[in-house]
Amino acid sequence: MKIEFAPKDVPLNRRLQTASVAQWVFSFILLAPLCIVLFVFLLFTRFWLISVLYAVWWFVDWETPSQGGRRVPYMCGLRIWNYMRDYFPIQLHKTADLDPRNNYILGFHPHGVLVAGAFTNFCVYATGFRDKFPGFTCYMLMLPLWFRAPFFRDYIMCAGLIPSDKGSASYLLRRKEGGNAVVIAVGGAPEALDARPGAYILLLAKKKGFVKLAMEHGAHLVPVFSFGENELFDQVENHRGTWLRWIQEKLQGIMGISLPIFHARGVFQYSFGLMPYRKPINTVVGRPIRVEKNENPSTEELDALHKCYMDALYKLFEEHKAKYGVDEDTHLSFV
Repeated sequence: MKIEFAPKDVPLNRRLQTASVAQWVFSFILLAPLCIVLFVFLLFTRFWLISVLYAVWWFVDWETPSQGGRRVPYMCGLRIWNYMRDYFPIQLHKTADLDPRNNYILGFHPHGVLVAGAFTNFCVYATGFRDKFPGFTCYMLMLPLWFRAPFFRDYIMCAGLIPSDKGSASYLLRRKEGGNAVVIAVGGAPEALDARPGAYILLLAKKKGFVKLAMEHGAHLVPVFSFGENELFDQVENHRGTWLRWIQEKLQGIMGISLPIFHARGVFQYSFGLMPYRKPINTVVGRPIRVEKNENPSTEELDALHKCYMDALYKLFEEHKAKYGVDEDTHLSFV
């Protein structure tokens, strides 16, 4: 295979963009296990007290992730996230106003491999969510597993990430003052196994937990589609029914995280590596679906609202797909 190296005269601005995305990919893939190793390693050195004191802090601070976390606005506003935004680039598009007197659940689709669009739009301040939707604070759900990693849990909480369990979301949605936007990548980790260029397969047909959560708290639903999310990486062929897909699904069931085998480009060359391609991401926030509070919805009521949400998401995709380079004959597939 011939390797295509990056030219030596790449502008500094583009190098900074690449560096910002490289640190993000590193954080997503390797930082958590490295933090665990560091925690254990320090216990067997003269710096053992650092781990011991952190363990005490961890015990005292155990409930913080499930109680809104600990966002650090300064960290969310760092210039490094602007460089990350411009690498692809990523843009956030608004189709309707949201009332800050209410709470909302934003269903993000598709998950993609590393959820780049969701992180850049809703966790950090790079694409102007606060200006487009004034009065709101975003919280994005992430697998609870990552909040069990020492040091790493504190890092991800800085960006408004909270565990993806019912208790954590309910803590925010029951706030009567409103202004809370809980972002859920509805397809979750399993959907990442279908993330490849040109794929529009969403794990949604049987995903009703977020709809029931919205009904229980009277939180309005907002479909969000991120065009370009699946274009960032290639993935080893793992279609349903193959032995690789069977192994991946078994491991996902055991560990709670999916393990897509993905690749794209490198830092200094364009032929292979774990850096995403420079492909544009356009995240479109749809119109809100009004939800009346119903703490004990019937199966029929739940199914009706779930269908309403799927129809709204499908319509959102159809209305905007041509604008963002999707073929007219391409449609969403719900599984």
